[in-house]
Amino acid sequence: MKILGIETSCDETACAVVENGRKTLSTVIASQVDEHRLYGGVVPEIASRRHSECIAQVCEEALKKANCKLDEVDGVAVTFAPGLIGALLVGVNFAKGLALAANKPLIPVHHIKGHAAANYLAYPELEPPYLCLAVSGGHSQIMEVKSYTDFSLLGRTIDDAAGEAFDKVARSLGFPYPGGIYIDEVAKNGDKNKYSLPYPKTQNELDFSFSGLKTAVINLIHNTEQRGQKLPSMETLDKSALAASFQHTVCDILCTKLVKAAELTGHKKIALTGGVAANSGLRDMIAGRAEKIGAEIFIPPLPLCGDNAAMIAAQGFYEFLAGNTADMSLNARANGDL
Repeated sequence: MKILGIETSCDETACAVVENGRKTLSTVIASQVDEHRLYGGVVPEIASRRHSECIAQVCEEALKKANCKLDEVDGVAVTFAPGLIGALLVGVNFAKGLALAANKPLIPVHHIKGHAAANYLAYPELEPPYLCLAVSGGHSQIMEVKSYTDFSLLGRTIDDAAGEAFDKVARSLGFPYPGGIYIDEVAKNGDKNKYSLPYPKTQNELDFSFSGLKTAVINLIHNTEQRGQKLPSMETLDKSALAASFQHTVCDILCTKLVKAAELTGHKKIALTGGVAANSGLRDMIAGRAEKIGAEIFIPPLPLCGDNAAMIAAQGFYEFLAGNTADMSLNARANGDL
């Protein structure tokens, strides 16, 4: 069974064709990063316009690379929530048009469930149930994946997502958007123990909070500047060490709570997913923690960490098998529970 996937939740226009939820036949992504970098972050109106301009071409290319015609796909899966509402609407309306014109099932996919499905493309042996840590620019949550379509939320961020904190700290350090990759790179040469940073507490022991940590780092940078030591001066502020300390703290918080969730639920299979899953510090730390508790770890390859349509098509396959299809009344949602 071939599923055409469409993803436009943020600033990546993506289409892909996936067979039986496991085999990627094609994946095409039109990135807007270079344009949004000029503004230090994603501009929603620009993102929506760019999706509208290129989605037809991206879809056509994905079908061509898969050596497949629209009539030959078995369903059209699309991200309907959560994300930037204008961006989501482009993908949802395009998918509705394709499904209607080709008389194919329309399959709504939750973006975070799609991220979890990215691991199915890399690990054919992975099957529910398992624990999944999803970390990205907009989300940080621990989920219990009970079945391919039944997810239970165990913990979530109560303020900033981990990826958002990375980008804002990176901007204060003088790095361009998206800043997480720059922090990851300079942190490799820094002393992670040089700066003592706060570990925010939450009422639910599995929830996350990164706002206070982010603010503490930004205040440290600004206080240094106000004393006359402008970045990138190293006289009073060690950028590499601060990046390393910040990254280590974020990763430690994420991994500690994930291990706690594994202990509480008894799961011995753990999956990592989302854009922040590309962070080398997090990948190394979570692999080490999983080994200590005797858990099997699944981490997607770098191309499957960020937003892509292959993960949406993969999840769409399982949603279709579960009977989760939609009619032409399907609408996009900026927020949406699992």
